[in-house]
Amino acid sequence: MLREAGLEAAAVPDLASFVQTLRGGAGFAIVTEETLRGADLRDLAGFLADQEEWSDFPFIVLTARGGGLERNPGAVRLLETLGNVTFLERPFHPTTLISLARAARRARLRQYEARTRLVAINAGQERLRVALAAGGLGAWTMDLRSNDLHTSPECRAQYGRGADEPFSYPDLLDAIHPDDRAHMRAAVDRSLSTGEHYEVEYRIVWPDGSLHWIQVNGRLEHDSHGRVRQMVGVSQDVTARRRVLSHQAALIALGDGLREMTDPAEMSYLAAEIIGTTLGVSRAGYGLIDRANETITIERDWNSPGTVSLAGTLQFRDYGSYIDNLKRGEVVTIADARLDPRTSGGTAELEAIHARAFINMPVVDHGAFVALLYVNNKSVREWSPEDIAFMRDVADRTQAAIERRNAEAALAELAESLERQVEERTRESEAAQEQLRQAQKMEAVGQLTGGLAHDFNNLLTGISGGLELIEMRIKQGRSGEIGKYVEMARTAAKRAASLTHRLLAFSRRQTLDPKPTDINRLVASMDEFLRRSVGPAVEIEVVGAGGLWTTLVDANQLENALLNLCINARDAMPDGGRITIETANKWLDAAAARERDLPPGQYVSLCVTDTGTGMSPETIERAFDPFYTTKPIGEGTGLGLSMIYGFVRQSGGQVRIYSEMGEGTTMCLYFPRVHSQAQPEQDTVGAAPLPPSLVGETVLVVDDEPAVRALIVDTLAELGYDAMEAGDGVSGLAMLRAHPGIQLLVTDVGLPKGMNGRQLADAARVDRPDLKVLFITGYAENAVIGNGQLDPGMHVLTKPFAIDVLANRIREVIAS
Repeated sequence: MLREAGLEAAAVPDLASFVQTLRGGAGFAIVTEETLRGADLRDLAGFLADQEEWSDFPFIVLTARGGGLERNPGAVRLLETLGNVTFLERPFHPTTLISLARAARRARLRQYEARTRLVAINAGQERLRVALAAGGLGAWTMDLRSNDLHTSPECRAQYGRGADEPFSYPDLLDAIHPDDRAHMRAAVDRSLSTGEHYEVEYRIVWPDGSLHWIQVNGRLEHDSHGRVRQMVGVSQDVTARRRVLSHQAALIALGDGLREMTDPAEMSYLAAEIIGTTLGVSRAGYGLIDRANETITIERDWNSPGTVSLAGTLQFRDYGSYIDNLKRGEVVTIADARLDPRTSGGTAELEAIHARAFINMPVVDHGAFVALLYVNNKSVREWSPEDIAFMRDVADRTQAAIERRNAEAALAELAESLERQVEERTRESEAAQEQLRQAQKMEAVGQLTGGLAHDFNNLLTGISGGLELIEMRIKQGRSGEIGKYVEMARTAAKRAASLTHRLLAFSRRQTLDPKPTDINRLVASMDEFLRRSVGPAVEIEVVGAGGLWTTLVDANQLENALLNLCINARDAMPDGGRITIETANKWLDAAAARERDLPPGQYVSLCVTDTGTGMSPETIERAFDPFYTTKPIGEGTGLGLSMIYGFVRQSGGQVRIYSEMGEGTTMCLYFPRVHSQAQPEQDTVGAAPLPPSLVGETVLVVDDEPAVRALIVDTLAELGYDAMEAGDGVSGLAMLRAHPGIQLLVTDVGLPKGMNGRQLADAARVDRPDLKVLFITGYAENAVIGNGQLDPGMHVLTKPFAIDVLANRIREVIAS
């Protein structure tokens, strides 16, 4: 019948096979009342008891008697045993049986669907449990109507409770730190009034007295009518995170404070204050230890409100035996003085000073117990390794800062002492240097005067000897023979003038008269003179560059420099040799110019090379030093190369020495190129007539040296000029104002009575801007010459000068 209805079925012969088939799996079962009546149903009851929570196996029992359950006591017993049972009285219509069978089958299928959903739910809950555990989260649910609180074991553990320990909402409120309860209630009220998620962090106190931080997040759930039913959420222990943040902030505050302090006592108090407020204890402080007497002396400690200070001296043994641990350098941590054997003898004393729990951290210096950093708490407290590490970090940083301040103070004192010593020794050194400079000055002056005396004595011999011979020949009436003596005296005078010019070049006060010059032409004009100067034992070779550029230079000074270099080269070859004079165009790039200490650009070089003894590096190093010479005392001034150096540098150039011992020497002069044509050579003035004055030309001569003034006035008179004279600038200015017809002012630069020649000329030109001026000077001061060069329109004549030069220059100035 069932198969014809499309239901798969199987029949079994007895109850044991029936139970075995049920355990193998079936959708429902049809059994007769007779099979069950009086049978042992324990196996069947065991099958039913072993069902999973989703399973309620359906039975159809075919009864033999009619009527309801009240008329069939056996059916009532079967109902209690089988549970999910439907009774069908016999006889029955087949349609009824098929309908009941299909209903039982559908019910069993729904149970299997429920099983699938339940498995999925359980798997999800397990995953949630694992996730919550992995994230350190506890779960909680609170019925807002009854205030019933349901928590997961992880949540209860976060509040210091066991997994099976009761934990109600009042228990939760009691666990919250008193200072944080209002904050927690405000967060709950805000969530209830606004519907926002509930999020708060607060401190809790575990039953053992330890302090922890909890972060709680939750949301509201509503019933089908939209009314708030409950709040669900998670909790997390954030003690470690809050501790790290708190410790970091404390260490930053410590560093900022220590940087502003210099007093060690104040620095120690700051450390105690930061430790106390960060760890939330009753007291923190620092004391000095008397190890022999086992005492601690506290100058100042930090105390929370309501806690008394321990300032003074305390005896360790009054509070227990832990002093022995401290002497061994051990940190002592007491969570509860009543329970620790080390404090059993001083519990009352410790509680009296609000130290039910404490940490004592010894400070050891070179192996000796010298100080103690401590924290006290008036209630029981479990100290964490992080608490101890934080105290040690603060102690180390504070100790380092104190040592640094002590070192800085010692260093400042040392620096002040050293500064005083340096000042004293500097004064002594300056005095010694001044004595040395004076000695060097006298030595230099002696060398200079010795060399100058040697040179000038030779020149003066020629001058005075020539004049004496002239006088003697005139007295003898032999005037025809005086010409050669005149020439001898004149030559000696010119050489003396050249020596003074070289001295001025050395001091860079020589007035240069630079003109575009062809150095090849200058060297060629000196060829014979140079060969005669160096003597027959020395050969001279001239290598002139083709197309040599023009340079702006004082030709007379360059001649003197070239002569000096050739004489030096000759002296370096006592047994004879060869001198090579070479000119070249040089284009110096940045690197080459830097090596020669010149700006990059185009230059003309003049090099003198000898095959002599060469120069040592030490000699090259000092070659340009004033008064330095390798010649014997009295045979040289030591100014030759110094004067050449001064002249070349004044001309915008540079001098370089290239030499090795035994390999000869090359001296190179570098002059900047100028883009203009060299001036043609001037014929030497001989017996040409001096240019006479035009009618009515008047010249004022101002010089404080009567001989020079008389010479110039006589020369002017000889040439037909109307000459007037004055001995100083003040008199000269008065004469210029009194005689407006004066056309030329000839004045020395250095004049007495507070007005020099330049000032005289400037004052005169206020009234007569067209007045022509010729300065005559042994050297030109900065008042007249700027940087050794002539200003535009300025006329200068350098002493000593020849009469013909003076006459020509006066004529040129008046005619200009």
